[in-house]
Amino acid sequence: MADVPDELIRLERSAQEERAALAGLTGDEYEAQWRRWRAASEAARAAVTRRAETTGADEHELEQAVQKAVRQGQEDPAVE
Repeated sequence: MADVPDELIRLERSAQEERAALAGLTGDEYEAQWRRWRAASEAARAAVTRRAETTGADEHELEQAVQKAVRQGQEDPAVE
């Protein structure tokens, strides 16, 4: 699947950035950031599911294509 919608890439990138922001946090700050990451991750996953249902694409393949597109567009924000 070569054509990945920009919206899916944006949502996945946002989820990865929220995950990366967990690094070094503890206590209440960690919990608050974890909730932000979880919400972003759920939004990205739901968008992939909706797109797969709408287009008839294989959901797993679509999710992999989105993740690959994000990796190709930037380095993993969790790795420094």
